[in-house]
Amino acid sequence: MYKYIFFDLDGTLTDPQEGITNCVKYALEYFGIHETDYSKLMKFIGPPLVYSFREYYGFDEKKALEAVEKYRERFASKGIFENRVYDGIDSLLQSLVDAGRILVLATSKPRVFADRIMVKYRLRPYFKLICGSELDGTRNEKHEVIEYAIKKLGIPRDKIIMVGDRRHDIIGAKKCGVASCGVRFGYAEPHELESAGADRIADTIDDLRAILLSGNPVH
Repeated sequence: MYKYIFFDLDGTLTDPQEGITNCVKYALEYFGIHETDYSKLMKFIGPPLVYSFREYYGFDEKKALEAVEKYRERFASKGIFENRVYDGIDSLLQSLVDAGRILVLATSKPRVFADRIMVKYRLRPYFKLICGSELDGTRNEKHEVIEYAIKKLGIPRDKIIMVGDRRHDIIGAKKCGVASCGVRFGYAEPHELESAGADRIADTIDDLRAILLSGNPVH
């Protein structure tokens, strides 16, 4: 049974497809890349942006960081709210809180943006702590975000489960010695979560609720 539930944001609590793809496209246009294949843009949902610009477009570190700055230029004013909460998430979070679970947001997105999204969509009250990266690049990797949250709260690792839709969430959890639950209703590619070694996998939000509420209420 897990008392502390760490949630990813993009692709797990919300569907950010419109905002992220539009902002990636905006950044690529700055470099003269006119991307029309949205399947390539969709790969940016979940992983750290620096990683994605390097991995999918061959940018070196300097160019990738510049691309992230261009991305944020549009994201801060428009892309941040080109987003929606998945149906059923509010009910899930309420049921977890009612059962005594303590919720933490652990996202690779900059904390300042994540906090605005959580407030805008009225998810903030469910969460004890919002953790993310910083605009200067601090805590860019998911395991760094998870580790920061653990130390901030001073909680035992065997009482934590990380919930996310991409391999980075699962790998980050493993690096920190905590359990993981992958969700298939996000943006994972086929077999991605299994290959990453997720301890549990939920196909739907109802499946996720059953996994996270298994056992007696926690007090």
